[in-house]
Amino acid sequence: MIRTMKTRFYASKHNLDRLFACNRESANVWNECISLAKTYAMQNNGRWIGKTELQKLIKGKYPLHSQSIQAVAHKYLFSRDGARQAKQKGYINKYPYKTKKYFNTKWANHGFMLHQNGKIELSMGIWERKRQSPIVVYVKDVPKGQVKEIELVYDRGLRLCLSYEDGIVAEPKQVGIRCAIDVGEIHTIATVAENGANLIITGRKIRSIKRLRNKKLAKLQRKMSKCQKGSRQWKRYNHAKQYVLSQSDKQLQDALHKTTKAFVEWACQQQVKQVAIGDVEGVQRGTSRNKKKNAKKKRRRRIHNQKMGQWQFGKLFDYLTYKLKSKGISIEKVNESYTSQQCPCCGKRKKIASRTYVCSCGYTQHRDIHGACGILSKVMYHGEIQRLPVEVEKTKYLRIA
Repeated sequence: MIRTMKTRFYASKHNLDRLFACNRESANVWNECISLAKTYAMQNNGRWIGKTELQKLIKGKYPLHSQSIQAVAHKYLFSRDGARQAKQKGYINKYPYKTKKYFNTKWANHGFMLHQNGKIELSMGIWERKRQSPIVVYVKDVPKGQVKEIELVYDRGLRLCLSYEDGIVAEPKQVGIRCAIDVGEIHTIATVAENGANLIITGRKIRSIKRLRNKKLAKLQRKMSKCQKGSRQWKRYNHAKQYVLSQSDKQLQDALHKTTKAFVEWACQQQVKQVAIGDVEGVQRGTSRNKKKNAKKKRRRRIHNQKMGQWQFGKLFDYLTYKLKSKGISIEKVNESYTSQQCPCCGKRKKIASRTYVCSCGYTQHRDIHGACGILSKVMYHGEIQRLPVEVEKTKYLRIA
């Protein structure tokens, strides 16, 4: 399986300056991709520029390795196609248009040389008919697997992201039961299996990290607003802001990894072979408080919009996908419409504000477990919400420390 490791490195001052220059040149490639795409569309009646045509136009125009230049073009095309898919689904989105001052530089498998002692030679290709000297850096820990590509990123300083093959072969698909996951902002994972076993993994630590980060950022931004942009004091506040963002990102990543690991261990214990997860894509969109576009749409509070915008359900799905795949368990997204509102016994729908779903017919269940049961019934009964054939066991709670 392909894994990624972000690591620090050592390099001389001359090579550090060259690395910063690489990211500036990559930004110039990105900016030209945007300019060329606009010009091409104007000259060809709105037709988009293709991959081959774009690569020909930017080839050999920058002092970077040819694969590094192509990687920037591929990122632009990927971003453009992603915006198009979002528009086709009805979301308000924009095609890539912003110019950049810095952009991550990537070296593919033929663009670098990795030595066992941690020495890495990053090729700079041919410029003005002369082969440039490689950039030499040293890393402390070298991955044991085969490194596929290296990307230069900035996270409180320059870092290297090494993508490598860890040598772990995915286990064959297991023979077992199915389970469903109802993802949430308060409870990160609420899951129910066909045998009645269920689990709730709370996300209150993740919420507390986000709340503390938001408070610190608000305090720093208030101070920055009173300073002249670019001044010495403004730079100090901006440095502190980047430090807060970097630390909180690491804490959130650690919490998500622990959460997904706990679920995968539980799924293996229950001998789960297939996982269905509710598709919540779209809840983070349309959070504007402007009612001019849709007067009938209910305005949501700023706090609620902030929570929805910072909800990391995409990362949660990505972590679950590769971890379950290594255990031979498949995962798929399921439309979760009305799974938290409809009663599986009488079919009535109601919106609830408490943590317990109570129906007039006598059905009572935890709100998130009720949603997971609805998703599981959709998988079992071909899209219909019905009562499960087994009784749900007592809910097990798990808090991530």
